[in-house]
Amino acid sequence: MGKKATVQPEISIGLIGHVDHGKTSLVKALSGKWADTHSEEIKRGITIRLGYADISVYKCAKCKEPEAFSVTDKCVSCGGPAKLVRAISLVDAPGHESLMATMLCGANIMDGALLMIAANEKCPQPQTLEHLQALEIVGIEKLIVVQNKVDLVTEEQAEKNYKQIKEFLSNSSYADAPIIPMSATHGINLDVLLSVIEELVPTPKREVKADPSMLVARSFDINKPGSDPQKMLGGVLGGMLRQGMLKSGQEIEVLPGVNVGGKQKVDWRPLKTKIVSIHAGNQQVKQVGPGGSFAILTGLDPSIVKSDQLVGSVVGSVGKLPPVWNELLLETHLLDRAVGTKDKLLVDQIKKGEVFMLNVNSAATVGIVRGISKKHVDLVLKRPVCAQLQARVTISRRMAQRWRLIGYGIIVEKKKKK
Repeated sequence: MGKKATVQPEISIGLIGHVDHGKTSLVKALSGKWADTHSEEIKRGITIRLGYADISVYKCAKCKEPEAFSVTDKCVSCGGPAKLVRAISLVDAPGHESLMATMLCGANIMDGALLMIAANEKCPQPQTLEHLQALEIVGIEKLIVVQNKVDLVTEEQAEKNYKQIKEFLSNSSYADAPIIPMSATHGINLDVLLSVIEELVPTPKREVKADPSMLVARSFDINKPGSDPQKMLGGVLGGMLRQGMLKSGQEIEVLPGVNVGGKQKVDWRPLKTKIVSIHAGNQQVKQVGPGGSFAILTGLDPSIVKSDQLVGSVVGSVGKLPPVWNELLLETHLLDRAVGTKDKLLVDQIKKGEVFMLNVNSAATVGIVRGISKKHVDLVLKRPVCAQLQARVTISRRMAQRWRLIGYGIIVEKKKKK
């Protein structure tokens, strides 16, 4: 195989869908990387946390589409040289119903999505429906459907499943989304998928001159147990830039920061540190712009960063980030029926004192309803979030022993920190 480029990815594309429909296998087929690296993920065989992998898309000038596309600089069809088109970050979101909050956080950093649907199961499965509606609520416009595992069914079964998918999509805003039959395990139709991605998901115009705003989707400690304290490295933050640029050596602020008050007293304080190094596209770079995922090595204490403790934070220049909210006033937009329930439960009106799970940017928090008006809901947050005015916040209610997505809200008024 030819070598792969190491440039910064320009876009992030999510892989979503019902559990065990082949999301992680497709990441492996495209990137050579198995995204489930957490020990519990390997043991249970499902994605628990967001997984990441970068791919470089190449195109051969001699071959016709879609055969011209590949993920190496050597054409798969003719063996000749292929030219780099662009790099892409893949975000592998969990499909299990108990991990919906993680999927919603991941959707907020996606430019487009691949909806995985297994050909050997009836469509739609519960999380297939739930994830599709979640994408609509979050505002993802670019969707490609991957009809996976066609190697496990007959032609007649595949055609029946295809018709089920078309019927399923017909009631959504993705009625015209392309459907690509594939076998991720055997790499069938990878070139077709790459061709459609290049056509359907262009690189959006980015605001590179704006103040940087990085959404943190992973945070971890890279030091091995027993490391020499004098040689230990700071914590690592992974995610994507919504806008602006970050440079090595730059002083940054992390909001909402950490709770220094402990369990007895809530006292959130911002974190300030410097970027030690930046890693994007499988290499160390001096600066990074908006687009795909990347990681920054910081001077933060690893104990603060480890085990995704800073997921949901926002990183940027000191004093230039959006406000931190301990309370939210939301303009609400509720669905008629809860997402993902087999009995299609009706969504009742919000009640005072009710508890909701809220997702904004890459953060998840719990909000308690303090007040209600005709179009607005006033909530007190268990954990503060950093977000801009007019940001979209997904709202989930506890129904049938789990959180069910029931709509979204728009932040319409700043609430001062206590």
